[in-house]
Amino acid sequence: MVQYKWVALSNTTIGMLMASIDATIVLIAMPAIFRGIQLNPLSIGSFQYLLWMMFGYSIVTATLLVTFGRLSDMFGRVRLYNLGFAIFTAGSIMLSLTPNIGNAGAIELILFRIVQGVGAAFIFSNSGAIITDAFPANERGKALGINGLAFLAGSLIGLVLGGVLAVYDWRLVFLVSVPVGVIGTVWSYWKLKEQNIVRKKQKLDILGNISFGAGLTLILVGITYGLTPYGSSSMGWSNPWVVTSLASGAALLIAFPFIETHVEQPLFNLDLFKNRQFAMANLATFLSSVSRGGVMIMLVILLQGIWLPYKGYSFDSTPFWAGIFMLPMSIGVALTGPLSGWLSDKHGARVLATTGMIITGVAFLAFTLLGPFFVYLPFAIILFVMGIGNGIFMSPNMASVMNSCPPEHRGAASGMRATLQNCGMTISQALFFAIIIISLNSTLPKALVTAVASNGAPAQAAALFLKVPATGALFAAFLGYNPMGTLLQGMGLASSLPSHTYSILTGQLFFPTTIANPFMIALREAFIIGAVLCFAAAICSALRGKSNNNNCVEIGNGKIENEPATVNSTVEPQNPSVSLKPQASKSGHDQQP
Repeated sequence: MVQYKWVALSNTTIGMLMASIDATIVLIAMPAIFRGIQLNPLSIGSFQYLLWMMFGYSIVTATLLVTFGRLSDMFGRVRLYNLGFAIFTAGSIMLSLTPNIGNAGAIELILFRIVQGVGAAFIFSNSGAIITDAFPANERGKALGINGLAFLAGSLIGLVLGGVLAVYDWRLVFLVSVPVGVIGTVWSYWKLKEQNIVRKKQKLDILGNISFGAGLTLILVGITYGLTPYGSSSMGWSNPWVVTSLASGAALLIAFPFIETHVEQPLFNLDLFKNRQFAMANLATFLSSVSRGGVMIMLVILLQGIWLPYKGYSFDSTPFWAGIFMLPMSIGVALTGPLSGWLSDKHGARVLATTGMIITGVAFLAFTLLGPFFVYLPFAIILFVMGIGNGIFMSPNMASVMNSCPPEHRGAASGMRATLQNCGMTISQALFFAIIIISLNSTLPKALVTAVASNGAPAQAAALFLKVPATGALFAAFLGYNPMGTLLQGMGLASSLPSHTYSILTGQLFFPTTIANPFMIALREAFIIGAVLCFAAAICSALRGKSNNNNCVEIGNGKIENEPATVNSTVEPQNPSVSLKPQASKSGHDQQP
């Protein structure tokens, strides 16, 4: 008979893989989806739909993770994980059956994606906690490594899978999750069992939930709309709505710790951050996510907008091939993720996690040495090395977070870790998009004017390119549209230019060669920032101290207790406040200073 721990690992890993695939599967399939609902995502009235299709899922997921983790500590992790699997599957079914077209169809897709995001938040916030409950401390690194590998691999698999399925039918992009979701839901309700402490007579922290959830939502929505043009500006950071959203969100998040220290049963026990291992591992998670999230999209744009067209690939085929050419990173993660988790079980997380971030930072610096029309082999090797670095970091760091908190707080702790990871990814996308756009706006228009005029366009028409926003060109390349064709149509110049000039401007080589130097200048800046963030994450990893895999915890009355291997009872805690002081492990190799 299969041991329960392997049932828990296999089911939660499938859930993580499915939810992470769906986080990115729409990115490559976006042109096919919008063609299916007969809507141009780059038109002025439809651009907001594009943004919400891209970021809505991650925004909803990020803002609910801590709340759902807390609810899981109160009512049972398996119960809410199962519910999340069912909600996610229902959202996938609704997406595949979207009935309308045009604006109504776009709104339906966004709403159904939000339903998916709610289900994914239940899955993300409970997977790590369920595995931690099911596995003994000396096997958690390996198990969490496999689970974390599913998350990172799924994010990259989604890029490829979306491109493949969209060729046949855009509804398949969503339908592919349905059989997996149905089987996974039935399996989880049938086989998974509660192993954690269920805390009776606990109250939900309403004020804490509102301040954290609403504050984070306002911040992430403000960041998203900050990427869109406003008035004569190429970006929306001066938009009063964006400024108000960011300021209000920041005020609510600042208020959150004050609320949590004055309520009897807080949403998240901030005393957990007094434990150096927990605090430094979570900070390293956040910095790592900020370093890689946006840069990965920038690499995809580099492939789609410059390298692939220059090599002869049609613009509409570049999303699929960009996903294929990014696969070396997935291979690197797949090879090292489980291995590093197994090693962390034996030797602790600090050295492995620190080494992983150093390797990733060096890979970022190596990218700065490449030109726009690079030979693929060095590019693939750097991607592979970056995947190795992330794989070495991911599993030990995740195990370090989960091993540093007591059983009754694992749901909220897992939710906080996942929140920092998802928020880091969203902030990273906005940060690096902003870097690229600001740099391109200062160089791209002049380069376009010179190039357009030298190819036979009238001086008056060429001068119009001085006001071209880089945002439209970047999103067009990212979505597999011909960037120059999209710009010319948006400016009303498609029919006024000589046919010879129009043919040159919309050809395979014009946009890649024109944008190459300005884009690479901005991209190198992004790479350097990514490297700095990785090295900062490495410092945090080194400062965490040596991990304690036996997870001894100090309960509020000061009594030191060893965590049981599994807990399958319902108790009422005398004091919900917990402070953590890990003791030395019996093996002696992981002592907390």
